[in-house]
Amino acid sequence: MAPKRKKILIADDEPDILEIVSYNLANTAVEDYEVFTAKNGNEAIEKAKQLNPDLIILDVMMPGKTGVEVCQILRTQEAFKKTLIIFLTALNDESSHIKGLETGADDYISKPISPRVLISRVNALFRRVDKEEGKSIVIGGFTIDPARFLVNTATEEIILAKKEFELLYLLASKPGRVFLRNEILSQVWGTDVIVGDRTIDVHIRKIRQKMGVDCITTVKGVGYKFEL
Repeated sequence: MAPKRKKILIADDEPDILEIVSYNLANTAVEDYEVFTAKNGNEAIEKAKQLNPDLIILDVMMPGKTGVEVCQILRTQEAFKKTLIIFLTALNDESSHIKGLETGADDYISKPISPRVLISRVNALFRRVDKEEGKSIVIGGFTIDPARFLVNTATEEIILAKKEFELLYLLASKPGRVFLRNEILSQVWGTDVIVGDRTIDVHIRKIRQKMGVDCITTVKGVGYKFEL
């Protein structure tokens, strides 16, 4: 059975922003998102109630109700207590950032932002939640358990270093999908850490050795994918 598609609602009063963001999230090669849009705060609230999205991306400065007001209203309702919310805004001062997070947002992204970076942040947020909820990946006789940072087979436990496990979990979350090098570096090592060009290759070699199978394929000039 195919995994359930994650639903994303994007609310912004700027048509160009709405079109660019919705198009890129709906057409990402790595994930399979179902994307919906709203043009103002009031419409965002109504569509959120209709769709029950997994993630809501809110522009802060919208007519009707601001993104902050929308977030505050939704967070008071039980159905949206755990819904992921991202603020996308041109207000990039520290006080606005802090206020947004205190309101109940899970991330705060300043405009302008490249579509690739936005997609990377959205993907990373979903995967962080999956790991926090302890969702294991079962594939090819392996159980990849984020709650214990272990890979299990029917007969043994395979212990990976933290970054090795995070890299494996990322790739195995979408078997057969190609992840770009920059995306892997961003989601596993973060944008504030500088690592060498061979870092991914070294970790992949160690994962293969410890698991005893060649489970990660290098797509030359593009990236990497998990296959068993």
